[in-house]
Order: sequence, then C-alpha cells, then structure tokens
Amino acid sequence: MKAHDGMYIDGAWRDADGRDAIDVVNPADGQVIGQVPAGTALDVDTAVRAARAALPGWSATPPAERAARLSALRDVLVARKDEIAEMITAELGSPLKFSQAVHAAAPIAVAGSYAELAATYAFEEKVGNSVVHHEPIGVVGAITPWNYPLHQIVAKVAPALAAGCTIVLKPAEDTPLTAQLFAEAVHEAGVPAGVFNLVTGLGPVAGQALAEHPGVDLVSFTGSTAVGRRIGAAAGAAVKRVALELGGKSANVILPSADLAKAVNVGVANVMSNSGQTCSAWTRMLVHRDQYDEAVALAAEAAAKYGDRIGPLVNAKQQERVRGYIEKGVAEGARLVAGGPEAPREEGCYVSPTVFADVTEDMTIAQEEIFGPVLSILRYDDEEEALRIANGTVYGLAGAVWAGDEAEAVAFARRMDTGQVDINGGRFNPLAPFGGYKQSGVGRELGLHGLTEYLQTKSLQF
Repeated sequence: MKAHDGMYIDGAWRDADGRDAIDVVNPADGQVIGQVPAGTALDVDTAVRAARAALPGWSATPPAERAARLSALRDVLVARKDEIAEMITAELGSPLKFSQAVHAAAPIAVAGSYAELAATYAFEEKVGNSVVHHEPIGVVGAITPWNYPLHQIVAKVAPALAAGCTIVLKPAEDTPLTAQLFAEAVHEAGVPAGVFNLVTGLGPVAGQALAEHPGVDLVSFTGSTAVGRRIGAAAGAAVKRVALELGGKSANVILPSADLAKAVNVGVANVMSNSGQTCSAWTRMLVHRDQYDEAVALAAEAAAKYGDRIGPLVNAKQQERVRGYIEKGVAEGARLVAGGPEAPREEGCYVSPTVFADVTEDMTIAQEEIFGPVLSILRYDDEEEALRIANGTVYGLAGAVWAGDEAEAVAFARRMDTGQVDINGGRFNPLAPFGGYKQSGVGRELGLHGLTEYLQTKSLQF
C-alpha cells in the first residue's frame, strides 16, 4: 500500500487543507517509510460535517444491513491480514509474528463480534407500559493511540457502526498508515460515504479540534490519563458524552499456593509483550516474602531469554522516557536484576527487558505508568497487605491473580479495584468489557458493553 497524501472524507480521498506533513518512521532503523498530511481544524470540520450529513441515513439503516457491512469489513481485513501485519511491523517495530498473531488477528475477531451483535442486539425492548428504543448517540470523534494501532481503531469504529453512529477517526501520528489501510478496507466493504471519515494529524491540533467540535456527540479517546483529563474537561463543558480508556499500573498478585514458576514466567511474558507498550500490562508483580527470592531469580532468568525477541519502542522520545524511569528506579534504591538503562544496540529505539527487585510501593516505578519492558517486583507479608499494595495506585485497569485453588484467586480478585482480572493466566476475551476503575478511565470497550457506549435510550409510554 502506498501512503495517501489526503484525508478519507465522505467516501473519497481528498486534499488536506494545509501543506504540512508528518513523517512516518520505522523505529527499528530510523528510516522514513511514508508521509501523511497533518490535518487542521478545517479538515476536522469538513469530516464532522460529512459525518453529520450521513447520520440520518446510516442510523435509519436496518441493523441487519449494518451487520452485513461489518461482516464485509471483517472479510476485507482477513484478506489483507498479511499486509496489515507488515504495515504494523514497519510503523511500530513489532516483531512480525506478534503483528500477525495479535495486531492483525485481534481486531479481525472484534470486527466479527460486532457483525454478530449488530444482527442480534435488541434495539427496542418493552418495559411495563413503555417501549424503550436504543438509538445511536450520533457523530463519534475517535482518537486512537499507536500501541495497538488497528485493534484500538476497530474497538471504537466497529461498535459505533453497529450502533448506527457515524464517525471521524484521528489516529496516532506514529502509526497513521495502518489507519489509512483501515479506511481502504471500510471503502472496500461498501460502508456508505460519510459514515466513516479519517483525518490524520497531530494530537494538539487535529485531536483537540475533534474533541472540542460542537458537531461531535461523543468523544472516545484511548491514551494517557493527562490528555484524557483535558478531553474529559472539554466534553464536560459542552455536556457531551465521553469514553476514556487511559493508563494502568496493573498488579500481578501471586498467592503462596500458586504454581510460582508458571505465574512468574507468564507475568514476565505479559510485561515484555509488545515491548511493554500495553496499558493493561501487569507491571507490578506481588510475591509473598517466603517466595520472594525464588521469584526474583525466575523473573531475571525469564527476562534474559527475551533479549532480541522484543521490538523497539515506538519512537526516540518514548525510548528516552523509559530509560529515564529505569534510571529513577536505580536512584530510588530498587535493585536491577535484568536489563538496565543502556540501549542494547546502537540503531533503533530499543530498551533492554528490565526487571527490578526490592521495589517498595512508594517508589516512582511502582506508581507511574512506564509503558516499556520494565517489571517491578514487590514483596508482601500477608493477603491483606497484598490487597492494599495492589489497590494502592491511582489506576485500576487490569490485573492478575494466581492461586492453587481457583476459588481463592477469585475471592482475592473480587476485592481488587480494577476493571479486568485474569485468573491463573486466563486468556484475553474480545467479548468481555474492557476498561478501568479510578483514573484508568470512563466507560467500556468490546462486546455488548462496548456497543451500549454508542447508544442512548428513548422511552415511549403507552
């Protein structure tokens, strides 16, 4: 696929308002692999107007037809899955096998799930002497991050389309070529003109214009808590709906009865996956004092095996940020048992898989989201202390609990202030609601709960 030098608006590629462009850089070698236009507020306005014009027709389209378009979209993504994986590897630096298995496969599954939900969801229900209609919220402004470029797009666009909404997407500036490929797929799937629109650009320019646009009824944003606060404030001032999927500092709690080796090895793999650039990564491993030294040794050994198997971070700024956190961990007294701040190679934005022991809950690396391949291991004396440490951050996105007895793990998980918990290594479920407690966000994505984010209710009394 050759990069488009325009925006996808109202069913066609059209020239951008300005002449500024964004270089797309491969973080593995620093090479520029493409350019996309840097959208302006005028580009956003044009896209929102197209989405508003298309809204009456699309919202009135029978759900079965919306489902058919989503099925067609899934089929196009399946046909182009190898191209998608190669594109994400080029833009993000993710190893190709991971791009194929996760970056391409997960959004295909999500698109398929919304094709089914659009066909089966009860858009009206009888409640006593009322009929409640579930209607589309309207025009959606979607602002997506770079860490899972296609998955985050599909997790917003697919339910919005299923609900009958129209959408304007502003993707992350680091991975816009994947978004252009997605726009091609939408076009190929026969989604009507204006229903889906794409504006590439910088967050403070195009993203802000989209979040603040009076023609947008719901802003769905995935990214940092700091930016999420600003979007939430702007949406609140305009009394418009907002869905925010923000940061995380998830705890991986290993109870004494657990299979320690399995829990540690899976825990390390979880943090190193996608080079640690996962908001739900289990970046804090909590281990009982009696098993602590063994767990640290196992984690150091597991991390050392990763070596060259993880890709670079997305850009040089992110690389410097993560190395800064590693240096801060050392400065605050944590003990490095794997990795460190030195770049493992001269070329590319790489960071060594890093494990810290002797981490205390007040350290920066135990409280702040690092967004890199960095694991902190904390010790606890009893279950109550483990729970206090697990719940002791401003975040609450995900987590894990390991125990010899499943019921014991579930009882602990039920007391965690977090939106998702994996029990003894439970697998990711694209139908389960994903989202956080506390400062990890507002609202849910995926499955039925993800669909209802894009609906509002109207009650008719008889």
